[in-house]
Amino acid sequence: MVALTSTPVRPAVEAAEPPVRRRRTRPFRPVDAVIMLGYGLAAFLLYRPLWLNLDSGYLRFSGQDQNLWEWFYAVTAHNVLNFENLLFTTLQNHPDGVNLSANTAMYGLALPLTPVTILFGPTATFTLVLTGGLAGTASAWYWVLSRHLVDSRVGAAVGAAFCGFAPPMISHANAHPNWVALFVMPFIVLWLLKIVRGAPPVSSGIVLGLLVTWQVFIGKEPLLVMATTMVVFALVYALMAPGHTLAVAPRLGAGLGVGAAVSLVIVAVPLWWQFFGPQSYSALEHGLRGNDAAAFTAFASDSLAGGEYSGAGLAMNRTEENAFFGWPLVLVVLGITVALWRVLAARAVAVTMLAMAWISMGAIVIVDGEGTSIPGPWMLLFDRPLFESVLETRFSLGCVPLIGILLAMATERVLRLRVRSDQRRAAAVVWCGVLATALLPIVPTELHVTERKAAPAFFTEGDWRVYVRDGSVVPVPPPDVADAEALHWQMETGMGFPLVEGYFVGPNEEGDGMYGAPRRRTSLILEYVAMRGETYEVTAYDRVIARSDLRYWEADVVVLPLDAPYRHELQATVTDLLEDPGHPVKDVWVWDVHALLTR
Repeated sequence: MVALTSTPVRPAVEAAEPPVRRRRTRPFRPVDAVIMLGYGLAAFLLYRPLWLNLDSGYLRFSGQDQNLWEWFYAVTAHNVLNFENLLFTTLQNHPDGVNLSANTAMYGLALPLTPVTILFGPTATFTLVLTGGLAGTASAWYWVLSRHLVDSRVGAAVGAAFCGFAPPMISHANAHPNWVALFVMPFIVLWLLKIVRGAPPVSSGIVLGLLVTWQVFIGKEPLLVMATTMVVFALVYALMAPGHTLAVAPRLGAGLGVGAAVSLVIVAVPLWWQFFGPQSYSALEHGLRGNDAAAFTAFASDSLAGGEYSGAGLAMNRTEENAFFGWPLVLVVLGITVALWRVLAARAVAVTMLAMAWISMGAIVIVDGEGTSIPGPWMLLFDRPLFESVLETRFSLGCVPLIGILLAMATERVLRLRVRSDQRRAAAVVWCGVLATALLPIVPTELHVTERKAAPAFFTEGDWRVYVRDGSVVPVPPPDVADAEALHWQMETGMGFPLVEGYFVGPNEEGDGMYGAPRRRTSLILEYVAMRGETYEVTAYDRVIARSDLRYWEADVVVLPLDAPYRHELQATVTDLLEDPGHPVKDVWVWDVHALLTR
């Protein structure tokens, strides 16, 4: 590590320079294509089981999120084809509807990929976004690193590979395409650097604004984490190099102002709809969800050194392993920080990385499940606008590109040491060993895919059309966060009917955000039976409320799959609630509510 600093640095001169010196434009070479294709191949191999089974493959650890994301792509395509409002729909939570702008609809990819959704289905779009997201993020970082941050293609390739395939990225790759498709972020960073280095602030600001706009339509929460990371970096750098900061501040401020104006013009209506439109909400409370300090040195579940239960007790679930860098990499990164401490840019990046890790630990630092008395910066942020709706554990994703940059810078330094050629080769061999020790344990493994349960033939073969007039379908029990399979039924019919309740983010009775719809009494009764497997003792009051709920939902038909768990208990309960036995149709039991309510 000490060898990395063999090139002398003059602190006084360095402090007056930009964070990264201006570099010559590099022509595109075949090796660049090979590296980027390598990222694409790696992403495909991770999702190979899903690509080979688009008809019925389901990511095992996605919970209900695969259903949800596919539904977002499907409803976007439906709204485009039918010239309907892209920001709102009543296909879930009928008749109140869902504010799509206040959910993660990913218009920035869902809209351009609408032809894919129409021709090949939402599962194909979901898989394409995940695969392309990982490969695209790595490729974008490679382009920015190799052209603008380091002079070594090898260093850029290593750093970019980490940026695209780091353990937190792979954790979200199980279910969250908005946290995987981060390929716009490197170019936002690049255009900020261009402005700092002297590019015209107006024209560069316009490009910056367009890039930010695209990222807003891909994912606002990752943009907030990146913006926080950039603000922390700016503050750290300003403390380390106040002279240069003051020199570039007017130019950077002008560029940011132009970018903000351009972006605001485009996103004003969707943002207004998100915060003030129908079914909007004020904030989404998650409680305290900080990273355990032990999570940073642990190995991720989907890594060579990890296992099925690696994240148990250290992460909320399999898709929220937001640290898990592994202790070898943590040691190497700390070693790089020490070795490159005299390099202003590296020092600022390293301090920012540590700050973002600290923010992600939440209000109080927890070590291996044990609380400490050490407060975290989150104490100052948790109730601030925007931050109040974000899981603080996710701020550790801001460390990912920072670690990638440090790996790229360190690799460049080793490969360009000013020593004899034999010593340089020896240093390169040693450094390759260090990288292998740090990175091989966290190499991601193929993501687990299971067989998806087929939608009932009642829906796929069109029998539902006999019962649905202009009202809704009520699955038994209605869909929610824990069971959103009914969204799959709906997608299999080409979004032919609306569903009651569902899986989305909307307002509760107080106007705060919640997952799913406020449960009506009938929903709670059916959920009770589905969870406990015992018949509910229905009262006359329950029957009156059930009819009221069905009228509120504008229900046409109540549907219970014959292979549903506790089907007989659910069937008996619905029969008692509606005072109607219903009847079987193929593989479901049906109650014609439209006819029942008009008797």
